Order: sequence, then C-alpha cells, then structure tokens
Amino acid sequence: MQYCLEQDLLDLRINRMQPNKKSAAELEELTYKIIGCSMKVHNMLGNGFQEVIYQRCLAIEFKRAAINFAREIEQNIYYDGIEVGIRRADFVIEYNVIVELKAVINLEDVHLNQAKNYVVMYAFSIGLLINFGSNSLQYKKIFNPKYNPIVKNPANPPIS
Repeated sequence: MQYCLEQDLLDLRINRMQPNKKSAAELEELTYKIIGCSMKVHNMLGNGFQEVIYQRCLAIEFKRAAINFAREIEQNIYYDGIEVGIRRADFVIEYNVIVELKAVINLEDVHLNQAKNYVVMYAFSIGLLINFGSNSLQYKKIFNPKYNPIVKNPANPPIS
C-alpha cells in the first residue's frame, strides 16, 4: 500500500476516513486535474501496458500536480453485517474521489458497475473510471446516487 497524503493521515483505513466535503466546483476542478494527468500518461505511453504500469505513472503525475492521493486503500465488504472480503480501489484522491483504472480495449458495463460499487462502498459522491487500454483515453464519471439522486440534464428535461 502506497500513500502520498499528509503525515497525520498515513495510518487511516478508508472506513475511518471522513471525506472533507468539497463543493461541486472543487470536485469538478479536481476531476479535471485527474483526467489531465491521465491524458498526459496516455499520451506518453499509449495503450498496451498492464494496468499497474499506468497506475505507477499516474502516481508520478499526481505528485507533480500536487494532488494528494493514496493507492490501494483496503475497504471491507459486508454482506448482511458479516465481513465477506476486502477490495482495493486503485486511488483515493484527497478523500473525495475514487479512481478505478483499467487497461482494456473497451470499457464494458461490468467495469462501470465495479466503479459504481466502489463509489458507493467508500461513501464518496464521485468517482472516475479511467481506461488506458484503448487508442484514446476513455474515462467516465461515476456518481453515487446517495449524494446525487437526480442528475438533471437540460438536454433531456423531464416530461410533465
């Protein structure tokens, strides 16, 4: 497990962390920076490497961009109150954004579902699913329905 967060946060596991509630504008700016770092990595390496290579390179870019992050933070999985396993998100960014990386030809529904499960499980409002395996970088913002119950789209207003 690798951390690049403030010293007093080093020994925390995700289930004891409290997200430092950023505003929507701050989250938008943060996700923009994360995507920018990802684009830089993809532009330098292209596709075809294993996910862990992209993860290591992205960690370098996050450090250069002064983005606080932790890698491979464990989170317990419970079923009906009983622990059944542990999962690790690729990155937890500033205790506000989960980043899940892939290195596949195309993102599929199973990848989106996994990212959504992480966002819900870690109780963050937003996450990013980033795929380095295609010719062009692919990314999707994932919203936690608990924090974003209805995302209004002006292009598709509700029918009255």
